[in-house]
Amino acid sequence: MMKKNSTKNARILYEYAKYLKEAKQLDDSTIDGVMKSINRFDEATNYLDFKKFRAKHAIAFKKHLLSSKSVVTGDKLSKATVLTAMRHLKGFFQFLVTQKGYRAKINYSDIEYFNLSEKDTRIANAKRKRNVATVEKIMQTLQAMPCETVLEMRDRALLAFVLLTGARDGAVASVKIKHVDLVEQSFYQDAREVKTKFSKTFITYFFPVGELPSKILAEWIERLTGELGYKPSDPLFPKTKLAHNDNQQFTAVGLLKESWSNATPIRKIFRAAFDSVRLPYYNPHSFRNTLVRLGENLCRTPEEFKAWSQNLGHESVLTSFYSYGDVPDYRQAELLKTLAQPRTETTPEMEALIQQTMMKMLNK
Repeated sequence: MMKKNSTKNARILYEYAKYLKEAKQLDDSTIDGVMKSINRFDEATNYLDFKKFRAKHAIAFKKHLLSSKSVVTGDKLSKATVLTAMRHLKGFFQFLVTQKGYRAKINYSDIEYFNLSEKDTRIANAKRKRNVATVEKIMQTLQAMPCETVLEMRDRALLAFVLLTGARDGAVASVKIKHVDLVEQSFYQDAREVKTKFSKTFITYFFPVGELPSKILAEWIERLTGELGYKPSDPLFPKTKLAHNDNQQFTAVGLLKESWSNATPIRKIFRAAFDSVRLPYYNPHSFRNTLVRLGENLCRTPEEFKAWSQNLGHESVLTSFYSYGDVPDYRQAELLKTLAQPRTETTPEMEALIQQTMMKMLNK
């Protein structure tokens, strides 16, 4: 019986995954997260036929998740994780009630039982302090990283490249040598070959973070295309080549002419780099926050903010402000003290930008 119901559910899950990809244009990693939430529900209900879904199943699953523990940490699942799962399930069943064979079987009002309490929702949505490195800390790490072997040079260049471009780890894993122009100091994020968010193609010019990262990247590309014989169509950050040692254990022996299939090796390199200088782990994506904060200090006009935002791949400067531009605690105190002083006159353009940002935050 379990197998029969599971098979029935599998058919509609396939259709839902196709709907998310083709109609909603979500990327594969986002769809994987949605499917993970639905699979949790599927397992918790012993593969109940989705057509038999009732409010009691949503209530029971919600209680189950709120009392569950993370397999990784052993701690109770965070309210944010539970809220995300509930939203995924709610979206899925809202899709089901539009489908033939399910429309008459599921009560729309029962889907509302996936909602968390107001208290739990507030906890889940609470803004958490972000772990963001300063440019100085990243420079300190780059200076400390060894660069004798090709693997060490690759790892160091990887860190430098993410600081220069703010590229997402998926893009970094798939970038080829030909996408980087050292003369123009740019990275062409060609969505036909580079895994960009929403498959968007755009050019990122190196951010003004100092000479060291550019020097490290240039030396790496010279090593790749010179001594190692890599071609422009080969990966900028090749996969590690493994072989058995005398003890029949796998060990790194060089590089392949293949790209990483995912960003996991990149995160491991970042963790090892920061561990070596006894700094907390700053993941690759956090470098985007680092660059936004740098932009807040350097940019002085709306046009400069717009250019900085576009360089991160944002169509709107408000995305940079709202999604990444949290003000650090120390800076918050400084700004509030400054606001107590007489104001200097701002330009109409800057006033308009401030007004747009405030309205965006209020609407959120």
